[in-house]
Amino acid sequence: MNDTPKPVTPSGALPMLIMRVLHSGPLHGYAIAQRIYVLSSEVLGVEEGLLYPTLQKMLLKGWVTAEWGISETNRKVRFYKLTPEGRRQFKAEVSDYDRVSQAIRTILHTA
Repeated sequence: MNDTPKPVTPSGALPMLIMRVLHSGPLHGYAIAQRIYVLSSEVLGVEEGLLYPTLQKMLLKGWVTAEWGISETNRKVRFYKLTPEGRRQFKAEVSDYDRVSQAIRTILHTA
């Protein structure tokens, strides 16, 4: 039996994480998932079945745009880019996350 924990992504945090990695520039879906995984020291994994529906919702909300291009492995892929609205949303989500995290820390240390 394999005791290695499977990488996970906290519920509701995926759009914020996607916006953060796109803050540095456009990426295709697989590169977004890989960047999140690597930057989290291999703790946070993003499954394809969750990543692409989330990106589609973000497209519909105007937080990202997408253009077809060629990946570093010479495959046709969609590159996602953060929009000005996405940058504003990212700031709002980080603020909410910080507020909720602080509340949880307070409860954990005082209850």
